[in-house]
Amino acid sequence: MVAKTMDQLVSLCKRRGFIFQNADIYGGQQGVYDYGPLGVELKNNLKAAWWRSMVYERDDIEGLDSSILTNRKVLHYSGHEDTFSDPMVDCRKCKGRFRADHIPDGKCPNCGSTDLTEPRPFNLMFKTTVGPVDNAENIAYLRPETAQAIFTQFKNVVDSTSRKLPFGIAQIGKSFRNEITPRNFIFRVREFEQAELEYFVKPGDDLRWHEYWKDERVKWWEEQGLKRENINIYTTPKDDLAHYAKACYDIEYQFPHGMEELEGIADRTDYDLGNHTKGQEEFNFSSHVHKNPESTQKLAIFDDETKKWEIPFVIEPSMGVDRGVLAVMTEAYEEEDLGGGNTRIVLKLKKHLAPIKVAVIPLKKNNDLIMDKCHEIKQSLLKLGIGRVALENTGNIGKAYRRHDEIGTPLCLTVDFETIEQAPASVTVRDRDTMTQTRVNVADLPNYLRDYFLK
Repeated sequence: MVAKTMDQLVSLCKRRGFIFQNADIYGGQQGVYDYGPLGVELKNNLKAAWWRSMVYERDDIEGLDSSILTNRKVLHYSGHEDTFSDPMVDCRKCKGRFRADHIPDGKCPNCGSTDLTEPRPFNLMFKTTVGPVDNAENIAYLRPETAQAIFTQFKNVVDSTSRKLPFGIAQIGKSFRNEITPRNFIFRVREFEQAELEYFVKPGDDLRWHEYWKDERVKWWEEQGLKRENINIYTTPKDDLAHYAKACYDIEYQFPHGMEELEGIADRTDYDLGNHTKGQEEFNFSSHVHKNPESTQKLAIFDDETKKWEIPFVIEPSMGVDRGVLAVMTEAYEEEDLGGGNTRIVLKLKKHLAPIKVAVIPLKKNNDLIMDKCHEIKQSLLKLGIGRVALENTGNIGKAYRRHDEIGTPLCLTVDFETIEQAPASVTVRDRDTMTQTRVNVADLPNYLRDYFLK
């Protein structure tokens, strides 16, 4: 069973320290959330899984970490200053503001009034100034996506790595969009993280690679625990494609609020590098690029076969990390009937995503010998590099198990009197999903845990 309502997830996230409302003590800030002690671990583990699959496990992708502050010219020539907007309407009765495409029935979501203004474009970018003088020359933006820096750094990456087509540049980082109506918890927010790949290919090979990356990304999401029956592949109709796109797939997931986009995979053609390149007159672009007299670099690759410079096409798998966190939590959430009127909430996260990998639990918290052994075991396990190991010193073994079920800890190790009184020393290992308990010698724990987490 997956989570059926957003309230189930919101309650769990706040209760157990996954996600909190930003500035909660002052009434909160709409569309902005803070990741708590467990949430930051889950989020980092998901990002690490993406980075590992994109960069470490492949030979054709490089990494990048670019600045959040973005030069105005980058977003001018990319087209964002003119086109990065949503249609906004106002309700004349309650003064609320909404995205026009979120109210298809023509009624205000707040008060039900039909007295709405005509839709008008609202630019989503956060504008700021760089330097001591607040004027037009010093305008910059908080980046609305991580992709543009990949395009502007294209030549530097190629020159420093000697890459040839096809190859990719991957990046994970913060993006900012001044959403008119943030909604559905962390699904649509104003500050979020993206994991984006820009994969550069020869013109003419783009559709083949577009299919390849669609299949690869679905497979990856299944490896993160999402069931295939909860995933939908939406093919964007030609009339609905973004102006820069030749084709686009949306990987959609069945969130508690409905089937919505989790990741987009776009064939962006030569639009992006074409917009930013020097010497545009040298190339025959397939897309309509903006005239750019200011670029200082030719963003092209020399083709050894044709002996010509060419602008690569770009395939872009772009994942919302926060939406990814929401998806894996939705899929992992279960409420189990244990019989006898007893239930438990368990978060059956994949082992590599679990915020805490192992919890060491004393049977009796006030026993010095047991506590000393707990600390000893924890320190030895930390050296394994399997992830976070927690010492759960509550004194109530049943409550400790339930807490770690809720936060998704795969294994709990109970240190009891048998551990300190009998040789060889052993602990009880409890499995989160099956609740089965196994006695394991302390000396064997390193190999036991390596086999468990690495298999």
